[in-house]
Amino acid sequence: MNTILGLGFILLAGLFSARLINKIKFPAVTAYLLLGIVIGPSVFKLIPNNIIGASGLISNIVLGIIAFSIGQNFSIDNFRRIGKSVIWISVLEACGAWVLVTLIFLILLKQPLYISLIFGAISSATAPAATIMVIREYRAKGNFTDTLLGVVAIDDAWCLIIFAISLAISQAISNHMLATFFLIRVFFNSILSIFGAFILGGVVAIALYYLSRYLRTQTELLIFTLGFVFLNIGIAVWLRLSVLLANMFLGAILVNINKSTFNFFDTLKTVDSPLFLLFFVLAGANLEIGILDRLGLIGLAYLIFRVVGKLIGAGLGARISGASGSIRRYLGLGLVPQAGVALGCALIAKSDFPKVGGMIFTTIIATTVVYELIGPLCTKFALQKAGEVVVEHGQNI
Repeated sequence: MNTILGLGFILLAGLFSARLINKIKFPAVTAYLLLGIVIGPSVFKLIPNNIIGASGLISNIVLGIIAFSIGQNFSIDNFRRIGKSVIWISVLEACGAWVLVTLIFLILLKQPLYISLIFGAISSATAPAATIMVIREYRAKGNFTDTLLGVVAIDDAWCLIIFAISLAISQAISNHMLATFFLIRVFFNSILSIFGAFILGGVVAIALYYLSRYLRTQTELLIFTLGFVFLNIGIAVWLRLSVLLANMFLGAILVNINKSTFNFFDTLKTVDSPLFLLFFVLAGANLEIGILDRLGLIGLAYLIFRVVGKLIGAGLGARISGASGSIRRYLGLGLVPQAGVALGCALIAKSDFPKVGGMIFTTIIATTVVYELIGPLCTKFALQKAGEVVVEHGQNI
């Protein structure tokens, strides 16, 4: 199968698999991952090697777009609206998963510190798509729903920052550079990297905004926006900055320059779906089935303690911020799904740690499939317990 034929096959097969799995009320991302596993090198080998080899390119593009979209949620007006509860809950549920998973892998599973840190950092991510799908499907509304939407909207931003710092420290540890002064230098380099991504995102955002006044049509707006996102991704790669952070800052700074900048985010939504499909199918295709049998305890520990960490962190954040009882008890259940950003971080780990990267990535792929299967059910249960699910006749259940 040649490259173009392969791309056509992936897009059409992805569309039909998503329609099929929708019949049992599971999100499309699950269908894409399962499809990638089935048609990938580990099973039927239907994806051309050229496309598999382009996984890194497609990953950078899609993750850049995802991060740019995440930045949209960081408008000052949005922060004023969502209040302190969302900030406390989102920070503590992300850090709760990070700390607990890291400790469990380090102490109970006896994994090296750098591997434990990477798993912990990735565990902090939450996928908003499945949660939002359930809220729309059951027409949920109320304070619990608004708080949940706010938390999932900014959760991945904390994950990107946690991952950037954890990755730098893990690289230093894996290279046996454990001297205290060196780790301190690595930590400050991580902070500088974050600051560098902020500067890059800010400069590109300002240039994008002021040059956009010369645009005349929606087609020009789309090409212009996509071009600047690609430009930001490329410069970040060239300068060895985080693609995720640079594009998140691009979106965040852009959305605070002027309210009309929401048009830049809206126009990308017209073309991003096929790219997301390719990203998730190729993520599934990169699953190394041959090492699944060695992931039993590691995969199980990650599945359980990531959720436990998020439940504890969300409950603690809700208590500190004075949120309602239903938010304290049930909001953490709406944070179970994990997909895009987690898979992107796992791909970076696979590239940066050749010896153990395959194990890390395969674990995240396998657990992502499980999370995307049970996550929507957990979210529905939480909304029901909060009394904010509305049935067809308008009655709360």
